[in-house]
Amino acid sequence: MAGMVEAIHVKRKTMFEFEGSPYACLDSDISTPTARGGQTLVRLKMRNLLTGAVFEKTFKAQDKFNEPDLELVPATYLYSDPVGSYFLNQESFETLTLTGNMLADAMDYLIDGTALQVRLYNGEPIGLQLPIFVELDVAHTEPAVRGDTSSGATKMARLETGLEIKVPLFIKEGEKVKVSTELKEFAGRA
Repeated sequence: MAGMVEAIHVKRKTMFEFEGSPYACLDSDISTPTARGGQTLVRLKMRNLLTGAVFEKTFKAQDKFNEPDLELVPATYLYSDPVGSYFLNQESFETLTLTGNMLADAMDYLIDGTALQVRLYNGEPIGLQLPIFVELDVAHTEPAVRGDTSSGATKMARLETGLEIKVPLFIKEGEKVKVSTELKEFAGRA
């Protein structure tokens, strides 16, 4: 049986099960009472991993949660069609299908052959864990204007997936750039 975790020990990025669904903690705040006999409360900002819904809820410090049956498997992005997006499980070589609501904005970073991890809950795919950085080609950007060289100057660039980010003026069309999937921003030349 999976272990139990107390609410007071739930920290950022902790996974836990609440009301039969898996959740990821986005933030936790512990309120210790000043009066004697008061209860310590834990306010959790949490994301439902099945629906993507985010909300806050307060628990008593001693409330317990089950650890969810979550597993990350290495996979490669294959292609998408109107039914969903398809990934090749690198361990079992079976094809995993995820629908649009399971992907959220992950499609902004996926090109054929992108290596990532698929999150399974009770053996079924429920979402992705993207790499921290992905390398994408710049599909379109305006040429830098001579004399426009103030420090830190940026311009908009559209990448091969359609994602638009700010890049430094020296980046040209056709170059490969490194993009942070957490911050959705330029992280350097590839």
